[in-house]
This record gives sequence, structure tokens and C-alpha cells, in this order.
Amino acid sequence: MVHLITVEKDQEVLATIGAALAELGVTAGSMTLIGAVQAATVSVMKKDDALTDYLRTYDQPLELSGTGEIWDGKPHVHVTLCAEDFVTGGHLHSATVRDFFVHAYVTPLG
Repeated sequence: MVHLITVEKDQEVLATIGAALAELGVTAGSMTLIGAVQAATVSVMKKDDALTDYLRTYDQPLELSGTGEIWDGKPHVHVTLCAEDFVTGGHLHSATVRDFFVHAYVTPLG
């Protein structure tokens, strides 16, 4: 069974998904995200040192798409962010919805 979690205006994406996962009792699974956010922080690996991440923060309207895993009830998401003048991707640390929404389609394991 696939669950739809909607992140709405002025909500933080990972916190909202995490709260919904707890309410649903989902502790492991996979997810797909699509939508748009106003601000996001992502990390990408350094080219010459896979153990070191670059943390980047963007504050502008961004289209967001990604996939992720749920471990111990917590979402871990890898996203692509697109704006008018760039495309970037990485591990999502935070994102805030403003005038848009994000849909997370969650498939529990088991």
C-alpha cells in the first residue's frame, strides 16, 4: 500500500514527513517526492574526498524531485532542485514550502 503525505504552505519537508511516518507507524520503506519549495539545504560529496560533504543553502523558488529511504522511522532523501538559472542535487537536510506543496509517496517495507 502506498501512502501519500502532503507537505503544505509554511511546513518543513522532512519534519512533516517524519511526523506523518510516526503517525502511520512506518519505520522502513521507500519514497518518491515531487513538488516545489522556497528554501532548501542540500549536501554533496567533495570530488576528491567522498567522506566530506559540501553543505549548500538556497533561498528562492525551487522545483524539487527525489527519492529516498526510511530508516528507523526517519526519512533520508536525495533530491534534484531546479530553478530558473541552475540545477543541483544532493542529500536533503531541510526544505521549506511557502506558496507551493510537496507530495511524498511512501511505500512501507513488509
